[in-house]
Amino acid sequence: MRKQGELGNFLRSRRARIRPEDVGYASGSGQRRVPGLRREELAHLAGVSVDYYMRLEQGRNHSVSDAVLGAVADALRLNEDERDHLFRLARPHDVARKTVDGDGTRPAIQQLLDWISAPALVMGRRMDVLAWNRPVCGLITDFGRLPARERNLPRLHLLDTTIGGRYPDRDMVAREVVGQLRIAAGVVPDDPELWELVDELKAGSVEFRHHWTQHTVRTKAYGLKRIDHPELGSLTLSYEITRFPQDTELSLLVYTAAPGTPEDKALRSLAA
Repeated sequence: MRKQGELGNFLRSRRARIRPEDVGYASGSGQRRVPGLRREELAHLAGVSVDYYMRLEQGRNHSVSDAVLGAVADALRLNEDERDHLFRLARPHDVARKTVDGDGTRPAIQQLLDWISAPALVMGRRMDVLAWNRPVCGLITDFGRLPARERNLPRLHLLDTTIGGRYPDRDMVAREVVGQLRIAAGVVPDDPELWELVDELKAGSVEFRHHWTQHTVRTKAYGLKRIDHPELGSLTLSYEITRFPQDTELSLLVYTAAPGTPEDKALRSLAA
């Protein structure tokens, strides 16, 4: 199954982006059929045998140590998000035992959202919207009117022409979605609904398909989002994403604006 090949695909994608000359290998030494480092070169940089590394890339080394994974990550020059992703892919069963389903929320979470005057929602690992407040319905859409399957930010942002058209930075949105779903695939690789969503997004979004092929991995905890709202005009909003310590599959997303700005006035009108 394809999810079983995620580790190998990820490692190959990261080997391909490293120029041999940047790590001490002559780019012209022997004919290179593919870009980037060869397996034997990566194995040498990581201090492991070629056979050992090949078994890792093929998903056949289930007892790989932290030290070896760390050495491979260093050799591939992985950033923090990519390093964490490598460890999750190498040990999917260890991670899965520590996670919860993440398809429901406690009543107190809805109470929290109702007390927040800014647009806010709670989403699961597939970015399904599980709970929301009234202001966020005015900003994005009335989630209560949607079927449960359609309460999904990737589907709304990338496949819904009405809602997706409000986000002018479409490529950035796709990159962020791919980054989050790649992480979700590493945490729970046997999630059939996740792979169904990925197939749907690949079929319907050129931007998603590009970044999925690139194995983009990233954790996005804060930033700016541009929204062309049909009633409030063009908005540039700050957002923060945080997790619940005892519900680690759930994330709280809140949109805010600097005091006194047009965006501040717009958000306050949603809460009024």
